[in-house]
Amino acid sequence: MFNKKRLMVFLVDIGLIAAAYTLAFLLRFDFDIPPDEGHIFIHGLWIVLGIKPLVFMISGLYRNLWRYASLQDAIEIFKVIVISSVMAVFTVMYVRYFDSFPRSIFVLDGFLLFSMVSSSRLLWRIYREKYFLPLALVGKGRRTLIVGAGEAGSMLLKEMRKQRGNEYNVVGFVDDDREKQGMRLHRIPVLGDVGHLKGLVRKYRIEEIIVAIPSAQGKMLRRIIGCCEKAKVHVKTLPCISDIIDGKISVSQIKDVDIEDLLGREAVVLDEKGISRYLTGKKILITGAAGSIGSEICRQVARFNPAKIILFDSAETPLFYVEKELVDKYPELPLIPVIGDIRNSARVEMVFDQFMPEVVFHAAAYKHVPMMEYNPVEAVANNIGGTRTLADAAHRFGVRNFVMISTDKAVNPTNVMGASKRAAEIYVQALAQKSATKFTTVRFGNVLGSNGSVIPIFKEQISHGGPVTVTDPHIMRYFMTIPEAVQLVLQAGCIGNGGEIFVLDMGEPMRIVDLAEELIRLSGLVPYEDIDIVFSGLRPGEKLFEELLIQGEGIKPTSHEKIKIAAAVPSNLESVSAVLDDLYEKADVSDIEGLMNTLINLVPEFKPSYRFNGPPPASFQRVRPDIFSVKGSYSLHKVLPLKK
Repeated sequence: MFNKKRLMVFLVDIGLIAAAYTLAFLLRFDFDIPPDEGHIFIHGLWIVLGIKPLVFMISGLYRNLWRYASLQDAIEIFKVIVISSVMAVFTVMYVRYFDSFPRSIFVLDGFLLFSMVSSSRLLWRIYREKYFLPLALVGKGRRTLIVGAGEAGSMLLKEMRKQRGNEYNVVGFVDDDREKQGMRLHRIPVLGDVGHLKGLVRKYRIEEIIVAIPSAQGKMLRRIIGCCEKAKVHVKTLPCISDIIDGKISVSQIKDVDIEDLLGREAVVLDEKGISRYLTGKKILITGAAGSIGSEICRQVARFNPAKIILFDSAETPLFYVEKELVDKYPELPLIPVIGDIRNSARVEMVFDQFMPEVVFHAAAYKHVPMMEYNPVEAVANNIGGTRTLADAAHRFGVRNFVMISTDKAVNPTNVMGASKRAAEIYVQALAQKSATKFTTVRFGNVLGSNGSVIPIFKEQISHGGPVTVTDPHIMRYFMTIPEAVQLVLQAGCIGNGGEIFVLDMGEPMRIVDLAEELIRLSGLVPYEDIDIVFSGLRPGEKLFEELLIQGEGIKPTSHEKIKIAAAVPSNLESVSAVLDDLYEKADVSDIEGLMNTLINLVPEFKPSYRFNGPPPASFQRVRPDIFSVKGSYSLHKVLPLKK
């Protein structure tokens, strides 16, 4: 328990115990102790010095870091002193000196000892902050305003003052609470509200603003950022509120405002016990494990201590990096990286036979809409055929849970990718009716930061000086973060009984052009002035609006407020399988027109945005003008030659 510093503190406390007891006696007798009371004083002193240091030591008082002494530490000191004083009183009674012992000594001694011990801790903290962490450093660095004079703002300022190389010179606080305006927090004034930011920036020559309001999300944060942008000053924010609650807040964690912060997505509350019941100690297979969604599933599943995770993907290098990351973070967790293609039934069969997975998360899919318009054969083979191969293997090998990741583009699709995912949904639902395996599908929209999504593309275009390319000024999409989507996927797998399509709460859709404008502003630039935004027109198969439900699908609540169930549209496994067999035959011989017609037959709501004969769509001509003649007939065969 004791090192050199703690032993010194312990010896100081013993001195304070003796001093408090002596001073209590002196005060009791007006600093003139009668001769007949001298032996009582000595006997009492030995008892106090024998009891109180022992209680101090046993209580764990010396395990506290007094450089961070706070009110909670003072309460703990008070409890220890009360207990030690009571024990000393009973000891005095036991040795029979109580009859002639002045009662007021006990009260005075306890009060004085508490004052002395508490003051010693406080003085040490003041000394340390004044000399070891001089406040003179605060006057250096970039002139900064902190938005939010609450708990987070207070903690942030304290953290700044503890840093020797502090790069921030906090000039003042800004808060919309009128009761705080004109007041001071740690000697720093609250200068006004958010609406006065522009004037305050000019008056106090502010170089940076830090938003210290963890609850500020969505509209509130956008308002604050908007005021900061008008003031033409750089803006940063704090990490999420859970980091502040956990005491992890530090200056190094101050970060630039991300587009995720402006979305205002609330933290997901999970049923950890329920998820743990179906993941802990189980063998988990994750397809597409090297992708954006698949890799995040790996990270979050690993937290629940499964028996092993089989990482299945056809991309060697990304799979290597995901495995390396998981090995570094979870060295005791058995990880099995498997390079393979979900379309290869023999390879899939081998994986199920050798590793016997109990839970499957199927995230492998081709997802880029224009790319699949040019490659419908691959969309059918991978998104439909691969899913069918996996689902059939899960059924044969008695997998307990099979969770398929789907997309909002499967709803009333106008593109091959969406139609292929809807066909996969249909097959999984049909198989679920006859299988002991719990097949569930989770449908959600775009995720921020995924490979090939708009955010990385926009950031790259901005870094190159623009222009930022948006397909249409009216195009809208649902967005959520990758961790949030995966958390809800795990939760959906927990509450699924088989055959359901779970629809995640995506919040409100956002215009892509608004997203582009916000990213430009967050980069410290002005849209349409510093960085232009150009509209290129809808790409092949692209819709202006995405939907989450198909006509005929009702919506029902679940035990989780952010997950809803879409009522299943009935389908027959035999008839669906027959259509799929016909679809694969068309794909094998690259009969694109027959493939598309069969896909429309399987997915009646599929409405392709182009004709199979006649002039090509303008969007196709713009992307690949070299393969079209103005008057020639149009066939997808010409887009990418396919070997029969």
